Amino acid sequence: MEIWFWSDTHFGHFNIIRYTGRPFETLAEMDSILIRNFNERVKEDDMCFFLGDFCFKKSGEAIDSPKNAFDYYRSQLKCKNIIFLKGNHDKNNSIKTPIQSLVIKHGGKRIFLTHDPIFAKHDYELNFCGHVHEKWQFRRISPKSIICNLSVEQWNYRPVDFNEINQALSTYIKNET
Repeated sequence: MEIWFWSDTHFGHFNIIRYTGRPFETLAEMDSILIRNFNERVKEDDMCFFLGDFCFKKSGEAIDSPKNAFDYYRSQLKCKNIIFLKGNHDKNNSIKTPIQSLVIKHGGKRIFLTHDPIFAKHDYELNFCGHVHEKWQFRRISPKSIICNLSVEQWNYRPVDFNEINQALSTYIKNET
């Protein structure tokens, strides 16, 4: 079983394409590519931590404008083990998760997971977040603590594993000064 991380897909939200400069022409293209990218990487028995802003409740732009967007998009992702954290756009989309943040131990590190980087914890070496889309991939918040932005825009619109994050983090640390 592999562990994956992903954030801010915004399924069913056409304007996110324009707001963040996503390279898609239509909502249907964005949704189908994100779903394909997920299913190509994440296997059925893997685990994925999704750090918020999964989908809009109902989108007038969606071809079939699903009544329950969460069930519609979730059913297309083959992984059985997705742990959803609530994002700021998840309040009305039937995501039904009470999780605002959590701590995991992975890759020998304790990692704080949350949607919005404003809630990152300085006493964790690593914080994983979403919310800030294309703005930045890593940000140091104290001499011993770094935030990693897992928004899809930062990771070629696909979920990432800890090894990929760690490689990019090593490059970031090398280039810091």
